[in-house]
Amino acid sequence: GKAKTVFRKSPKSENVYLKLLVKLYRFLARRTEAKFNKVVLKRLFMSRANRPPCSIAKLAKEMKGKDGKTCVVVGTVTNDVRLLDDSTLKFTVCCLRCVDSARARIVAAGGEVITFDQLALRAPTGSNCILLRGVLKSREVYKHFGRAPGVPQSDTKPYTRGGNGKNRKIESARGRRKTCGFKV
Repeated sequence: GKAKTVFRKSPKSENVYLKLLVKLYRFLARRTEAKFNKVVLKRLFMSRANRPPCSIAKLAKEMKGKDGKTCVVVGTVTNDVRLLDDSTLKFTVCCLRCVDSARARIVAAGGEVITFDQLALRAPTGSNCILLRGVLKSREVYKHFGRAPGVPQSDTKPYTRGGNGKNRKIESARGRRKTCGFKV
């Protein structure tokens, strides 16, 4: 049959604000030579699973020594309670969505959080912008992918009904604890 296009040409979401951003970046991708706009447009189309969140700790690490540059995340920016030094958050972040606690910490440190339409006015070609994204394989579901759980050399997490401390009897005997035969 006919070859099927397997990539998105528009977002599946019905969000009107996202559709307006797509309209804007479609224009910028067409009218500017910058590869940045094409990448942002492609990421705006992505599903939520393919737009993993990025923590402020990762942003702080990546933006170290990059003063005056804007950090761009096509996705959510989340808070990280493990980050203790807020002074490292003094930079401009552009993202689709920012968790309130993360926004408060960035603003308190002297940084700012902007939207993509504001970014388009400031840097239409993406100059002085650093494009970041979260780790795709961080989702819990990836722990269940791989060799079947129970076969040798498998670190795959099984889908069980309740073991692991939640339920005394279910799938937590031989093969699931050291004291009963063996553990995988």
